[in-house]
Amino acid sequence: MCGIIGFTGIMDVKKILVEGLQELEYRGYDSAGISFFTEDGVETIKTIGKVSNLAEKVETVANKATTCGIGHTRWATHGGVSDVNSHPHTFGRVTLIHNGIIENYQTLQKEFAAQGKYPVSQTDTEIAAMVIDSCYDGNPVKAIKDAVSKLEGAYAFCILFHDQPGVIYAIRNGSPLVATSTKDGSIIASDMVALIKYSKDYFVLPEHHIARLTHDEITVTNLEHQVVEPKMLHVNWDVAAARKGGYDYFMLKEIHDQPEALRNTIMPRIENGLPSFEEDGVPDSLFLNLNHIVIAACGTAMHAGMVGKNLIEKLVRVPVKVDIASEFRYSDPIIDEKTLVITLSQSGETADTLAAVRLAKEKGAKTLSIVNVKGSSIARESDYILYTHAGPEIAVASTKAYTVQLAVMYLVAFRFSLVRGTLSEEEVKDYMQTLENTVSTVEELLTYDTEIEPISKRLKEATDLFFIGRGVDYSLCCEGSIKLKEISYIHSEAYAAGELKHGTISLITDNVPVVALATQKHVYGKMISNIREVRSRGAKVILVTNADVQVDASLCDHHIMLPKMEDLFTPFGTAVVLQYLAYYTAVTRGLNVDQPRNLAKSVTVE
Repeated sequence: MCGIIGFTGIMDVKKILVEGLQELEYRGYDSAGISFFTEDGVETIKTIGKVSNLAEKVETVANKATTCGIGHTRWATHGGVSDVNSHPHTFGRVTLIHNGIIENYQTLQKEFAAQGKYPVSQTDTEIAAMVIDSCYDGNPVKAIKDAVSKLEGAYAFCILFHDQPGVIYAIRNGSPLVATSTKDGSIIASDMVALIKYSKDYFVLPEHHIARLTHDEITVTNLEHQVVEPKMLHVNWDVAAARKGGYDYFMLKEIHDQPEALRNTIMPRIENGLPSFEEDGVPDSLFLNLNHIVIAACGTAMHAGMVGKNLIEKLVRVPVKVDIASEFRYSDPIIDEKTLVITLSQSGETADTLAAVRLAKEKGAKTLSIVNVKGSSIARESDYILYTHAGPEIAVASTKAYTVQLAVMYLVAFRFSLVRGTLSEEEVKDYMQTLENTVSTVEELLTYDTEIEPISKRLKEATDLFFIGRGVDYSLCCEGSIKLKEISYIHSEAYAAGELKHGTISLITDNVPVVALATQKHVYGKMISNIREVRSRGAKVILVTNADVQVDASLCDHHIMLPKMEDLFTPFGTAVVLQYLAYYTAVTRGLNVDQPRNLAKSVTVE
């Protein structure tokens, strides 16, 4: 969840660290800090609040020349938000930064207390520093190896040993680290967005491997002290993709990035008008001899999986179950060699989703993962990978990552149906042509901001809001609800419209906003009845429909009509409408859209 960075080279490290933390701030913004070598030893500067606070402090405090250091921006887990709990943490001869959770820190803390050693903070990270310091006898690699054998949990560490000036050591278990070496020095970080300014080539530090960074090289060894040559990867986006590009917020930019992201994801996978995964290395045999499919994901990715379930069951007639990844691993799932487990994760590092992949493989199931980041943990550990091509997504609230996940689920459903023979080639070609055309429809929907912004202003004072829909629209309700509440802080719930009479309707009172999605013809009449039920109890209804329906003006307060779309493809259009609704509501309420309170972008801890 936190952002970490380290640099050693020939340039001013303070500037590199602060700029890198600004790029990584979406991973956590409770506090920030840096530590660096000087001629007088290791110096640390840290503060609560955003990286801008740290930058001001660095300007006024740090005036010593330095070319090697580490930096951290925190999303608080253990210990409250305070200067003392901010990273980096120092104990004895060790200073480190950490992304993850040390699960046995309390046991270790008691062991140190018995020795008369006490931390000054309330963090699990300082306990890790104490463990490494206690193992250090002048050999950093041995100290790290001995220390991690005592630590339980997830971690990515960047470590300074005070008697090793100019050198950074790193190791990870679960939490991500990527690194690269350039003519100006070596750099390591939790995300490629902090490296892209210096190089498009990088490698993912393998788990349980130790990296030693000096100004001219990075050496990677396993825990048996054998040198390992990591696989180099290349990103096809540049630093401009990780900038706002003139937009007020990253979220707005990323809403507008969706047509390009969709084209980049869909078009390379079309061959002779049919979906093809040949370049991805996903064979047709994957879709044969299956009894059922399980989709495991978290949050927005799970909502994309819910749409995928609807598609696959409709087109392929294979049963699909969608599980919250954090529940999947503890539910003793019924899966075997005839199960395909599909996981979705933007970062490819989501801890619960990674655990789902591992459990599925242990039980003999095949795994197919849909991720956005090359070389990520989920990508490396899955049997097969389909990369989305959204580019970097910086805003905490996912937009383009969600729609490209939808696109891949459509491609999977179409290829699956072709292989299983539930659709003919001509039928699949027709669907693929419609999917291509949908990208242009998404572009058209980007002009709906002028229609949706005034509606959002009327939600400014709302304390509760409800989304209702049926079928695939219910899946979109779940996504619209999470998007709205995570950035506007308005309490919001999504309900299958048919469930209103089973208790939910008691919450509908005068002027409570209800967003009703009614884009599916086969349940449109039922939806109209549900809408009239909430209208009769005083709800203010925002209705979203397809273009080819007649709507009684008395049915709603606001009617948003999508461009004409086939019912199967309306999720792409509805997604943009709901993203705009959430975005403009949060802006109207004067909130920081990109960095909602208590949330971070990549959930790398359970």
